[in-house]
Amino acid sequence: MHVDIADTSSTDPFPGDDDVTQGVYAPDLRLFVFALFFVFGGITSLNDVIIPKLKELFTLSYGQVMLVQSAFFAAYFFMSIPSAALVRRFGYMRGAAFGLTTMTAGCLLFVPASSSAMFGVFLTALFVLASGITLVQVVANPLISLLGPPATAHSRLTFAQAFNSLGTTVFPYVGSILILGSLATVSAGTLSGAALAAYRTAETHMVVRTYLGLAVALMVVAAVVWSRRNRLTQRTTDASNILHAFDLLKQPRFGLGALCIFLYVGAEVAIGSLIVNYLMQANVLGLSQEAAGKHIPLYWGGALVGRFIGAWVLRLLSPGKVLAFAATAVITLLAISANSHGAVSGWALLAIGLFNSIMFPTIFSLACEGLGKRAAEGSGVICVAIVGGAVIPPLTGTVADLTTLSFALLVPAVCYVVIVAYGVYARRPRAASATLAH
Repeated sequence: MHVDIADTSSTDPFPGDDDVTQGVYAPDLRLFVFALFFVFGGITSLNDVIIPKLKELFTLSYGQVMLVQSAFFAAYFFMSIPSAALVRRFGYMRGAAFGLTTMTAGCLLFVPASSSAMFGVFLTALFVLASGITLVQVVANPLISLLGPPATAHSRLTFAQAFNSLGTTVFPYVGSILILGSLATVSAGTLSGAALAAYRTAETHMVVRTYLGLAVALMVVAAVVWSRRNRLTQRTTDASNILHAFDLLKQPRFGLGALCIFLYVGAEVAIGSLIVNYLMQANVLGLSQEAAGKHIPLYWGGALVGRFIGAWVLRLLSPGKVLAFAATAVITLLAISANSHGAVSGWALLAIGLFNSIMFPTIFSLACEGLGKRAAEGSGVICVAIVGGAVIPPLTGTVADLTTLSFALLVPAVCYVVIVAYGVYARRPRAASATLAH
């Protein structure tokens, strides 16, 4: 996840950007926010590692195991607006502490999930974990903007987003070693009854240990944040009118942009979720589970490299045209991967990360362009649109079950076709509207 969750709100996701003193110089708080980007980006990308593990343990189809992403990204749909309301009521630092505590609870729920040997309990743990991430995300972007001079806010955001990409690159590699590196020689498909339950419990111990380690780290960070909850001068506000933001969907440019965020996140997550099983195929790279898992960072690492390249390119060319080109490149790579074999097929799929890199921030900026004072509300709605990560992956998995993994790539390809069209549609800048500004 990876979904590019660091970019979901480059402005305050709820109205009232004067609630915190502007230009606060607090290097220690900046480091804390950078760490948040690294952690929640990394934890999201761990889904790509536990998916093949849970698929084998619970003998699930692709459509069923993709419910991992559904449970995780559904939190964005249900919790984005409540999280924004909570932060408006209690403030940034308290909101961050609440979010980190919720993330800790989600990690700790992996213990009963393993003990019960039930897939549904794992999904519950993932939903709680993602709910905490949603709250922390609502805090992180506007907070990093406020921690320094307004003139350098963009550079701080870009730097923070790089930490997110770093997390999505590092966590899957370490997770592959810890979670996928010690598979038993027996298969869950050959067991039943008490023997199957015991096998599932034993084989999920490494998953539990990984998330327990994260829980300890998160508790420490939450305690530090809570101890500094009064560092920022902030005026809390009433959150009763926050749903008013959804009327922005009536604006064609914004509404289509929100749709593209839905499709992009869903497509990106679907591809990342299939990488391990895709590379394990004999007609692709024929890798072991652990070896295939170690290739996931190449997909997300491409986004890290592409972000720096894209930042330079976007200074020279129209964002809409760059978006259309990048989406066209992804469609081409999907077609090459689906219709070839061996290294060409595998590396074409991994190369998609490079072109995904600029999509979220570019779609976001194109959608919010011209919204004036309502750009903050727009970012909150776009955060809700991340729920695409809960819808597109199971659809892709179901198609894979009915056909093949290669054919299932058609689902994300269709998503990118819509993104190409949006890039062409939004290639010209739109002036701020006096109507929208109110």
